[in-house]
Amino acid sequence: MRPVDHQRSDAILGAMRQIALAGGGPITYADTASILAAAHYLLRRPGLADIDTLPAVDPADLVAALKGTDLAAEAVKYLAVMAMVDGRLDRKKIAHVLGYARALDVEEGYLTEIVEAASGHMAWSLADMTRQNMESITGKPWGKEQDVMAWLMPYAGANAMPELAGRYEALGRLPDASFGKTLWSFYKKNGYAFPGHPAALNERFATPHDSTHVISGYDTSARGEILVSTFTAAMHPVNPMAGHILPVIFSWHLDIKINDVAKSTAGGLDPEEFWHAWARGGEIGTDIFADGWQVWDWVGRDLEELRAELGVLPGHNPR
Repeated sequence: MRPVDHQRSDAILGAMRQIALAGGGPITYADTASILAAAHYLLRRPGLADIDTLPAVDPADLVAALKGTDLAAEAVKYLAVMAMVDGRLDRKKIAHVLGYARALDVEEGYLTEIVEAASGHMAWSLADMTRQNMESITGKPWGKEQDVMAWLMPYAGANAMPELAGRYEALGRLPDASFGKTLWSFYKKNGYAFPGHPAALNERFATPHDSTHVISGYDTSARGEILVSTFTAAMHPVNPMAGHILPVIFSWHLDIKINDVAKSTAGGLDPEEFWHAWARGGEIGTDIFADGWQVWDWVGRDLEELRAELGVLPGHNPR
């Protein structure tokens, strides 16, 4: 996000604090860390040290503060994440998010997904996340009749593409400092099959996703998967919340399984680096998930030189 003046940033951050308070309990570490990190990385307020100094901003106050700007949609995204940083779907917090969204006249699919999930309609919510994720990845409409697992695992039996898998395997002969050798090592370390192999994921998803792991430096832990998808959402703004951020929060923080490929666990959200990943993805000078991007244009490049050229800021080490 571009720099925001202190009055408006205080209003957004104050509303985030009100979401944290809406659950009725005390402010938690995750609440505090999230607000301070959003202030530092996205709202350019590194000097904020005490969230208790923030104003108590109600929906009307936020409308007044953001009037004449295009910040409303971004602000509601932050509020929605705040409702889940403690690792549960709190209906009181979600109701408060909707109050702000209505006042700001923001209607987004991800808000419906959160409401439906909290209302017990989890199957519908997960199906919609899947649809939005697939449309973001493929760039095409995704119908109910289409088989996600068949698309994700396309190389079984006679559909194997050994020449393609061999091309990826050959990346292991590149210099150690190259992007291509690092991608090869990433696959080997994690025990992943290369695209084209019967056990591999679809190249259209796997290569951009895994290349984003490499370029961002985030690993494949629950924490890392949330961070890399948040980085992706800022880099590739096609269904960013509904198709990328929300699914990984559900999978890796709320322990809600979406499909047979995506695993699930609880507590994976790093409440500081999450917001840093959002900022880092917004700064990268390319979109790895764009239709025209080709991994083969990068494989021979020195990884650190490539990161510098793209403006990929250093990330934080794992906890």
